[in-house]
Amino acid sequence: MRIAIVSVQACPLADGTGQSSHVAELCAGLSAAGHEVVVHTRRDAPEPTAGKAGYTVEHVRAGPPRVLTEDELVPHLGDFAEHLATRWRQRPPDVVHAHHWTSGLVSVIAAHLPEVPVVHSCHGLRESTVELCPDAESLVVRRAALLTATSTAEAAELWRLGVPRGRVSVVPSGVDATLFHPEGPVDLHDGRVRIALAGPPSEDATAATDTLLSTVDNIELVAVHEVPRQDRPKVLRSADVVLCAPTSERYGIVALEAMACGVPVVATAVGALADIVLPDVTGVLVRPGDSRHLARTLRALLTDETLRERYGIAARDRVLGRYSRGRLAREAVAVYERVARRLPAGR
Repeated sequence: MRIAIVSVQACPLADGTGQSSHVAELCAGLSAAGHEVVVHTRRDAPEPTAGKAGYTVEHVRAGPPRVLTEDELVPHLGDFAEHLATRWRQRPPDVVHAHHWTSGLVSVIAAHLPEVPVVHSCHGLRESTVELCPDAESLVVRRAALLTATSTAEAAELWRLGVPRGRVSVVPSGVDATLFHPEGPVDLHDGRVRIALAGPPSEDATAATDTLLSTVDNIELVAVHEVPRQDRPKVLRSADVVLCAPTSERYGIVALEAMACGVPVVATAVGALADIVLPDVTGVLVRPGDSRHLARTLRALLTDETLRERYGIAARDRVLGRYSRGRLAREAVAVYERVARRLPAGR
């Protein structure tokens, strides 16, 4: 298939743990499966991000070459849509997959005349309205052929808003299980028990780790969410436990990377994490807002090496069976094929 991926605000070549990483794993899986993939992203720097990816990345000139807020970006979405419309009239893709509402808006506009079906991933609905484009998100949801969600929690949010169940498919994040692997270099440390923190400190994580540090000797904390992707495997392999305790989570990228490295995860049961972590199989889920339970869970797991090993083995198996980039690509293609079959005769 010829697949156009539109990710206006998140270049897949960027080194992150959010939408950019999600899109990158999807594109890598699709291209590895033999599909022709072109990613359209906004040029947000004088020198666009470079990298070898196995798929084409087009940096579209729309607005000044710097990072813009959504309000700053809105006036330039027309230029982005016009660029896509020109390209797609000349050589239309078989399907467009848009990520986030800004990408969805330019995609449904540009794909209208070539009659190309648009699959849309919301990546979380906006909590506040962008003043210059207040109804854009609802327009995209109505006009897209199908919607994908990265978790059952996000899918349920769309259903609650009235989107029919048949128009929503869950296509989760994926991980490169050849890079994130139990075998390989390990980050050197001083021998203390190591807890790797998967994201910026939340109230739950801070309270739980403060309790541990005040009552248990020989514990070290290390943050991994800002470690460059190529270096994260060795840091994750050095951890005894990975702590993911946000109040919301769309992707669960670091949790997946840790599990692929055979490291158990203790997480709050929110968003994608509630899908990714199998309680008492690959790690432990704790309800958000209960830092005492979180601290007790961490303490118990850190004192049980056999249990950690068992969880780690199951975590790796879980990733290979459900969250590999190949599985991600197959599920996405199944969605694309559904909408492609609805094209009018002769297209």
